Amino acid sequence: MNTVKYFEDLRIWKNARILSKEIFQITKRQDVMKNNRFVGQILSASGSVMDNIAEGFERNGNGEFKHFLYIAKGSCGEVRSQLSRAYDYQYINNEEYKELLQLSLNLSVSISNLIRHLKDSNNKGAKYKIESACQ
Repeated sequence: MNTVKYFEDLRIWKNARILSKEIFQITKRQDVMKNNRFVGQILSASGSVMDNIAEGFERNGNGEFKHFLYIAKGSCGEVRSQLSRAYDYQYINNEEYKELLQLSLNLSVSISNLIRHLKDSNNKGAKYKIESACQ
């Protein structure tokens, strides 16, 4: 078990960053850019995943960290819903849809695993001892 000092070291944050970047690339497409509401919604949701992981970590307590992880997980679900819309609107093809859906599903599971780990942990304080599977 390792002590994680920075949220940037968390695997879930790194994967959330990858998801956010992939979503951003989609929103740069000419046909997608025309739908301002959709672009704003999916960018906000994907950014919320990584931002809530970061904010919760920086709060220095398991309780608040778990709270923000739940928000991040909810935003991850919102991204999946938006990806379905992107596919239905033909903004992304089937291969892109499946790849991004799997990335967001894996991220959601990883967030759930970290929440479960924090619930079971006796550590309540500033630094988080997190199993290597969660890093």
